[in-house]
Amino acid sequence: MQPAIALLEFDSIAIGVRAGDAMVKRAPVAVTYAGTVHPGKYLVLVGGDVASVEESYAAGITAGGESLVDRIFLPAVHPDLVSVLRGFRGRIIGDALGVVETRTVAAIVGAADRGLKGAEVSLVEIRLADRLGGKAYCIFSGDVADVEAAVELAVRHLESPQQLIAEVVIPDFHEEMLENLEAAPEFAARINGGGR
Repeated sequence: MQPAIALLEFDSIAIGVRAGDAMVKRAPVAVTYAGTVHPGKYLVLVGGDVASVEESYAAGITAGGESLVDRIFLPAVHPDLVSVLRGFRGRIIGDALGVVETRTVAAIVGAADRGLKGAEVSLVEIRLADRLGGKAYCIFSGDVADVEAAVELAVRHLESPQQLIAEVVIPDFHEEMLENLEAAPEFAARINGGGR
């Protein structure tokens, strides 16, 4: 992805498809990813130069109307967030973990970006809606003070307090839980032996 990204989250698949079409017609974005997530929502993510992404974002908001659940525009996205969104797992560093859980995908994308930009942490993972009942979460790792700062920044700038489900900082994360965290995140995969 490029220096800017925008993500729009819709509660209607049909309107999400229409909005995605309007977005790519409005401006020459470099990348477009669109598709469904649970529970029946539709996401459109675009990336590219700031001006094109901003134009595309505006078109999506207009086309989405009342079906727009949440949105985020990041004109200078942190490169580690882009890597983790593309499926790369971040490194676990330090001895603390911080978890931020939100009600929407757009909220956690913005929260992860702010946490990364404001503290010396690693973004270990970001999970987006599927098999989570539409919720999303991210995990930071690092020294306790840095993880506390990242979580605090991630939460402080949420658009609405109702977007937050939970935030935790866990110092001295236990090695056995770390093994579980580094394996498959779904319980069924863990218990059936598919996560190791």
